[in-house]
Amino acid sequence: MLPLPTHRVVFRSSRRTALTLAAALTVGGLPLDAQTPAAELVVTNARIYTVDGAVPVAEALAVSNGRVRFVGSALGAKALTGPSTQVIDAGGRTVIPGMTDAHGHVLGLGLALRNVNLVGTTSYDEVIARVVARARTTPKGEWILGRGWDQNDWGDTRWPSHEALSRAVPDHPVWLERVDGHAGLANAMAMRLAGVTAASTDPDGGQIVRDAQRNPGGVFVDNAQRLVEQGIPAITRAQSKEAIRAAIAEMHRWGLTGIHDAGASAQTLELYEELGREGALRIRLYAMISDHAPTLETWFRRGPQSGLYDGTLWVRSLKLYQDGALGSRGAALLEPYADDAATSGLLVSAPAHIREVADRALRAGFQVNTHAIGDRGNRLVLDAYAAALAARPTADHRFRVEHAQILHSDDLPRFTALGVIPSMQASHQTSDMYWAGTRLGDTRLRGAYAWRSLLDAGSIIPNGSDFPVEYVNPLISFKASVSRQDARGWPAGGWYPEQRMTRDEALKSMTLWPAFAAFQEQELGSLTVGKRADFVILDQDILRVPDALLPRTQVLSTWVGGTRVYERR
Repeated sequence: MLPLPTHRVVFRSSRRTALTLAAALTVGGLPLDAQTPAAELVVTNARIYTVDGAVPVAEALAVSNGRVRFVGSALGAKALTGPSTQVIDAGGRTVIPGMTDAHGHVLGLGLALRNVNLVGTTSYDEVIARVVARARTTPKGEWILGRGWDQNDWGDTRWPSHEALSRAVPDHPVWLERVDGHAGLANAMAMRLAGVTAASTDPDGGQIVRDAQRNPGGVFVDNAQRLVEQGIPAITRAQSKEAIRAAIAEMHRWGLTGIHDAGASAQTLELYEELGREGALRIRLYAMISDHAPTLETWFRRGPQSGLYDGTLWVRSLKLYQDGALGSRGAALLEPYADDAATSGLLVSAPAHIREVADRALRAGFQVNTHAIGDRGNRLVLDAYAAALAARPTADHRFRVEHAQILHSDDLPRFTALGVIPSMQASHQTSDMYWAGTRLGDTRLRGAYAWRSLLDAGSIIPNGSDFPVEYVNPLISFKASVSRQDARGWPAGGWYPEQRMTRDEALKSMTLWPAFAAFQEQELGSLTVGKRADFVILDQDILRVPDALLPRTQVLSTWVGGTRVYERR
């Protein structure tokens, strides 16, 4: 079992007061005197939630050389203030450690910012209208790309047919990814360019959705997406680099100072290093290497890399896939889908592949993070991890399951027993709760998004969004974690509310727990003396305001290493 961080913070006012007074009189253990150099930055008049059990709440902090130098009273911070110190009066606002999204897609976000945004569409007609609008400004013959549709949010929840899209946009090849990235919709021109016909066969781990005459209907699920995507012109290296820059700026806007990038290609990793050398990364980027044999082999030879480019890049993990997504019926289930008895989902990778790569990763010193959503997918990943760890016992591997959405009760305690971390996205629960019961039936819902069950069994849960699948804003997941309700407060009392997190846990799930899940807990995750000075100033106290007010919380400024990278205008 891993030495996981303590889940609960116990507030003891007398102990906190004593520690705060002690901290006010010393800096890094040295008595203050006239020779003590001034801090570069002081934040005062704040309510600071440190996520450090020793001093859980403070009113001021000081920063030197990009690291937290002091946390405690205003008096202690004042002693470190000199003529050149930048002083920020927070006006009584809330300060928290910089938030980390433990599962997102950086390049995917950057590209989504430039493609057709289909998130929030409530009908197929609305999807088509947005594509038509883009077609008016796009030269004929050029590809139109988009992402974000979800047929479960439409009046007709069946798979869409390409025909209406093809009639509306006949002169451009169109490819529209579903919100989860596990299915896509192509128009007739795109399928023609891809050479997809009625004679095309389903690839392993994929499905071509067909009409009554067995012709391709336009939707391609999981591995079948490659049939269309291989015909899309690759974006240039310069375009990728600019997209990464745009994604980082967007993350800063929402208070993110860290991101676990769930699947980076060889070129993307090269661009991260290039941006790092230029001093332009400006975020704590924990990159998972995509499951591509030559890329893995290159990095296994190089070995794990941590804190490169002034603590902005870590490359010491990899990303595998076991199954698909629940919304597209690609999540692998132990029993057939409740709304389609003909299928129990798809295995994107063979379980033997997960085991083989895990073996190699353990030898090379890399963490393994595997996408698994269905109860069968999760069980197979745990089985593969167990076999690899039995063959090569490793005390602090911190293997992860990405998503861990649907779990059989027998598998819940296995995460703690194996030292496997369930990396989950609370906003998926509030997106899926409207229709998840249709897919799974009531019994299986008891193991869906089972945060409390996992926490009580001894796990931690690093939280994320899976952007661009969900919105970037991490406070959406914070609210979902503590209320299991959407932004409108539905359903009353929460969806299976017994699985909620406390607010302290929810804050840790976006700060300290992602740091632990990325071997960064000595550097990041809390406002502790000596750690990197990453923090966020909010306009509301998210640990105390009513649930209904949480969606209104605004990020006023975001700081990385004591440098302001975003300020709300």
